[in-house]
Amino acid sequence: MGLEDWVLSIMEKLGYLGIAFLMFLDNVFPPIPSEIIMPSAGYTAAKGELSLIGVIIAGSIGSLLAAALLYWMGRKIPQHHLFNLIERYGKYLHISVTDLEKSLTWFEKYGHRIVFFGRMIPAVRSLISIPAGMSNMPFRKFMTYSATGTIIWTTFLAYIGYHFGENPALMSAITQRIGYIILSVTILYTLLYLVKKFYLSKK
Repeated sequence: MGLEDWVLSIMEKLGYLGIAFLMFLDNVFPPIPSEIIMPSAGYTAAKGELSLIGVIIAGSIGSLLAAALLYWMGRKIPQHHLFNLIERYGKYLHISVTDLEKSLTWFEKYGHRIVFFGRMIPAVRSLISIPAGMSNMPFRKFMTYSATGTIIWTTFLAYIGYHFGENPALMSAITQRIGYIILSVTILYTLLYLVKKFYLSKK
């Protein structure tokens, strides 16, 4: 059974709860991508088995529950213990100590708004919550940025599946191109942020 078939079987058995569960896994286990989960859920809604708004709500809730869990892990677990845990068990989640160090540096360098963009970038959404907690980013602010980015992303993916689910190749191409656009916007924002910071430091 392929990954897409497994995702669809979970949805068929558990419905909205299955979507929330899968999106929770997406945030803590990167090999299960939302780019498969939400379009598949949207396609299921197009067939009349679920409602589109229910699919979006379930996906967003699952994603945000995982983000909150990872945030509090970063905030409550001492840094050296957290690094030891990832060094020992991170291979099962496809996360390394180096990945966490890079995401922490990225977070501290580019500011809290990276949380918003990070919810729409594969792999980054699995890592950005932990450094947000480690940096003591206010939880309400973290959840506001996370919710905004998550709802936009899950809605987009669900609509792609709803309208193009019968054409997997086209659906994949659209998702991939949008991913590149989001990554480009993130890089542009980062560059503008650094230029502004450099300009202010000169003044």
